[in-house]
Amino acid sequence: MPRRDSKDGTDPTPCYFTTGVTTRATTRAADAGPAQSPAPGAASVAPPPRAGRDGVRAALDSPFRIDRIARMKLATLKDGTRDGQLAVVSGDLSSAHFADGIAPTLQRAMDDWNFVAPQLDELYRTLNQGRARHAFPFDARRCMAPLPRAFQWLDGSVYANHVELLRRARGAQVPETYLSEPTMYQGGADDFLGPCDDAIFGSEDWGIDFEAEVAVFVDDVPMGANAAQAAARIRLLTLANDWSLRNLIPRELTKGFGFVQGKPATAFAPVAVTPDELGDDWRGAMVHLPVLVHWNGKKVGEADAGTDAVFDFGQLLAHAALTRNLRAGTVLGAGTVSNRDPARGWSCIAEARAREVLEHGEARTEFMKFGDRVRIEMLDPSGASVFGAIDQQVAQRAR
Repeated sequence: MPRRDSKDGTDPTPCYFTTGVTTRATTRAADAGPAQSPAPGAASVAPPPRAGRDGVRAALDSPFRIDRIARMKLATLKDGTRDGQLAVVSGDLSSAHFADGIAPTLQRAMDDWNFVAPQLDELYRTLNQGRARHAFPFDARRCMAPLPRAFQWLDGSVYANHVELLRRARGAQVPETYLSEPTMYQGGADDFLGPCDDAIFGSEDWGIDFEAEVAVFVDDVPMGANAAQAAARIRLLTLANDWSLRNLIPRELTKGFGFVQGKPATAFAPVAVTPDELGDDWRGAMVHLPVLVHWNGKKVGEADAGTDAVFDFGQLLAHAALTRNLRAGTVLGAGTVSNRDPARGWSCIAEARAREVLEHGEARTEFMKFGDRVRIEMLDPSGASVFGAIDQQVAQRAR
């Protein structure tokens, strides 16, 4: 998608898309009626805080928190650069509008969320009302990951059924600390895949497997934040396909280090949405909707993301932030969505193989082959796609 920058470098976005910043101070001023002159000696109201060197603790404790809920759907479109171009997407995923007059990239928006979010919210409302001047049809195939590269990608494993199945199948015990302390690894964050990008691998012998997950994008989370504080910093939600190479992982883990080779680039859904877009389906710092997984056109899983989880996103973030700050733009996944009810199917091939080992003494389902496709999607109660679909084909690396 080409940029719409004018030749003289000025912002081509209509001015009404870059106004309307709503902070606690301005909201209360509006509610109070016409502005009045301050009393002699009274302190003037400071402008909303911008990102800077004051640190994440100042951001968390800032009195200028957004009162009006910012609701939106965002995507990053391919434009030939590493970070793409930020766009606001309509609620029904049918149209989009560039947000370059507000923030050129999603990372820029995350860096200054309190200032930028109300402006994106206004553009979202205008787009949904059909009044956006430069709207265009939304096409997920032109999307990069919402955040094409991040400062940090962390992935937990909160679904006990997934952990228990895989460990029982290989005769291992679940760690004693699993229920008391989150399990987490840090993966590669410099090269995320778009929702429709091919997943390229060197060999089918690597044990190619998909993993359907829910992930969050956070604002600054300070070191030592508790679960409630950390959950309050969640800004966006999306789906992830955390690709795994099952036949490479064991040899990494036997060294007491990893993952590296066993965890290639992760793919993300085309759209990231604010939690409030999900209404009651976002509660307890978890998404309560099923994740649909189709492999070569056949549905293999519909596990509910809010069922059978032993930790929520707030607890995961607090665990990660125990000894470090999590900077704006950190991405965190909750792990392969898995339910104890077998009727819910599975969200990765490894689970299917584990069940086969336990029931038949051997794994019968093969891992993915070149040319296979996987589709991962979440639908709301009305049947509408929430994030758009991850729809990828497995391809062989060029020799």
